[in-house]
Amino acid sequence: MSTGFQFKQFFVNHDRCAMKVGTDGVLLGSWCPTPQSKMQDAKCKILDVGTGSGLIALMLAQRCPEAQIDAIDIDAAACTQAAENFASSPWAERLHATPCSLQDWQMVNGKCENGKLYDLIVSNPPYFVHSLKNPDAARSTARHNDTLPFGELIETSTQMLAPDGKLAVIVPAEEEQVLQDLAATNGLHCMLRCYVHPKPGRPAKRVMIAWSRTPAPEPTECTGHLTLEDEQGGRSEAYQQLTREFYL
Repeated sequence: MSTGFQFKQFFVNHDRCAMKVGTDGVLLGSWCPTPQSKMQDAKCKILDVGTGSGLIALMLAQRCPEAQIDAIDIDAAACTQAAENFASSPWAERLHATPCSLQDWQMVNGKCENGKLYDLIVSNPPYFVHSLKNPDAARSTARHNDTLPFGELIETSTQMLAPDGKLAVIVPAEEEQVLQDLAATNGLHCMLRCYVHPKPGRPAKRVMIAWSRTPAPEPTECTGHLTLEDEQGGRSEAYQQLTREFYL
């Protein structure tokens, strides 16, 4: 039985991770805006919060050839596996995995005199709030936001963003308004969002959102929709186009 997932340019082992490689991570890694203006600047910095297997960090390393990427996770076993995945990738020297919470990471890296500021912070966060918890402690932590409530994710990330930095997440569609309100409270503006529909005619199950400090166009001007399956049940053309640089 396979313990990993082969992409075009890298392989992800995930047998020691509570949350395996999945559609949400692939979507966010493919969709989130990258710091294009600094593509040739080795000082371009990205932070992947709750990296798990390191999937999104690896995707961003492929998309951003000069970026230095920090990846953190409170699950030490997952973080160790992410580090191994990084080491076996073509971008090992630009990827760094650390077992750490976002809150502790900020204490170490964000509040010193020369605090580290990021051009992009990305997260596929734990999002269950009131549902029944899994008896597997690691999987429960990965899925429930007790350790990283949405408010702390957005507030702490905002404090660590460069002036032109962006924060991007993927969450259940029903949580969108909560996050939009929290982002507005922290001075962030929605610059892009995409509603993800499982099948044609079905309501969106996920929404991907990217915020920046700079006021963006009206929400209707920055909003898109993505349907994962076509009428025959295969990957839709739009989904294939979005992930074409990654899926085999």
